[in-house]
Amino acid sequence: MAKIDDIEDWLIGQALGSPNLAEMFAQMCERMRKCDVPIDRAMMAWSTLHPLIEAEVVVWESGSELQHDLIAHSEEETEEWLKSPVRAVLVNQEPRFRRRLAKSNAPQEFPLLTRLSESGYTDYLVLPTRFDLPVTNDDYPTTGIIVSWSTQHETGFSDEALSAIEYIQKRLALAARATIESQISRTIAETYLGKNAGNKVLSGQIRHGDGETLDAVIYYSDMRRSTAIAEALGPDAYLNWLNTYFEATAGAVLDHQGEVLDFIGDAVLGVFPLGTQGLDKAGARAIKAADETRRRLKAINDDQSNVMDMQAGVALSVGSVMFGNIGVPSRLTFSVIGQTVHAAARIESLTKTAGSDVLMTEDVARLCGARAKPVGSFELSGFTDPQPLFALA
Repeated sequence: MAKIDDIEDWLIGQALGSPNLAEMFAQMCERMRKCDVPIDRAMMAWSTLHPLIEAEVVVWESGSELQHDLIAHSEEETEEWLKSPVRAVLVNQEPRFRRRLAKSNAPQEFPLLTRLSESGYTDYLVLPTRFDLPVTNDDYPTTGIIVSWSTQHETGFSDEALSAIEYIQKRLALAARATIESQISRTIAETYLGKNAGNKVLSGQIRHGDGETLDAVIYYSDMRRSTAIAEALGPDAYLNWLNTYFEATAGAVLDHQGEVLDFIGDAVLGVFPLGTQGLDKAGARAIKAADETRRRLKAINDDQSNVMDMQAGVALSVGSVMFGNIGVPSRLTFSVIGQTVHAAARIESLTKTAGSDVLMTEDVARLCGARAKPVGSFELSGFTDPQPLFALA
């Protein structure tokens, strides 16, 4: 196993880059087999910090397709997981777990080990490598990676093979930690700033005044009667109500390839950048997002368990938005500013009196055909003359 040092060097190189963690793990297992470490199956699991995902699990088996599963926060613990030796190691904080699977007279205490034994596996090892990372699951006291190793070699893992596994897993943990931390940083940036703005911050636009101007179709939505609803529901219920509203509005923008630039109280500012797709495609997506918002609000209001209706106005316009770092050098926010934002807010406010929950400027209305219904001309911030507005029928 003299070439095991080559795997260590390779893992160091991986830690200095931005590898796909699942693919890196699979490649490492293949390299270990070439170094005569008799691995036939391996599983690695790790927790992460993500609004939707609690943990990730990768299962590699020689000659089979790599399995990579994402475990959502909302998923209940399965019977298989509750009876898993990996879970037992995590809960009991054991330093290692090993079971000989060949010619064992005693029944295995875990169903997985019985299945592995019946499939020809002879030895099974679980090793956790702990390191500190922020996670959202308080059920398990420590974080890091946990790996199970299995072999079909007739004599199981030799002492030399076990030493090689333990040696390489520590190096694997270093590469995994660097990758997981990078993923968490990107997740936080994209979750709190949006994908476009988050990528810009991660690429180095973090100085006071950094930013850019973006030409886009603007989607601006605001909730009706939010103050009265907040008083009626109380803080906790209103927070749930507000998140439901954002699912109907911001969720519709994201589902139609738009980007949410900001939440302004209970208002949503979304954009569909013109970029290379042009006004026609960007406008069509914004219109679909407005239709989807209507559909989702109707579904919410048709639910008899809700004590009150959820209503919102939506404005669609075309213009330039400026977004970037504003504030003081030691406390910045990536925000959106400019006349286009003020005009969009003004158009949305007119939905309260214009007889339609969706109003559009003329540039967007041209894309709607007969669905566009004129409602009059109005004074808008940034425009010298009154601007015609149209309802989306």
